[in-house]
Amino acid sequence: MRYCPQCSCEMARREIGGRERAVCPNRYCGFVHWDNPVPVVGGIVEWDNQVILVRNVGWPENWYGLVTGFLEAGEMPDEAILREVKEEIGVDATIESFIGMYEFYRKNQLLIIYHLRAHSGDVVVMEDEIADYKWVAIDKVKPWTAGTGRALRDWLRTRGIEREMFDFSDVNN
Repeated sequence: MRYCPQCSCEMARREIGGRERAVCPNRYCGFVHWDNPVPVVGGIVEWDNQVILVRNVGWPENWYGLVTGFLEAGEMPDEAILREVKEEIGVDATIESFIGMYEFYRKNQLLIIYHLRAHSGDVVVMEDEIADYKWVAIDKVKPWTAGTGRALRDWLRTRGIEREMFDFSDVNN
């Protein structure tokens, strides 16, 4: 952030709360860019011993992940993931369990992940967000090192399945 969103002064760097932060030097403004993480919900959507993986628009061809989306104002995370699953893949689902919260530093996000059971396997993707999808058998799905992959690893462990995580940068996966 180069300029203050409140008064347009050029931002400065200063230690506040034990961290260096972008601050407005205008003593009448006092804006501090706290750079708090954005809450994002994600779902491990299960149907018929499979989980759905989606490839977002703009992702490389070999990158697939969980259904995710931003938490909206006035919305609880459990409501948000049900809405996102319906919007992005056209599937009604029921929350089975809360998996956990995971940091995603690269995008400054806090991932809030749930396990959901789909009411059907009939998918209709939101084409401006989802480029492709695939149902993958639970005994074949492999977790990945980034973002939601750690949640998938933890969920698989609850089912007694230990899998090595793979890195998206390895194009052979």
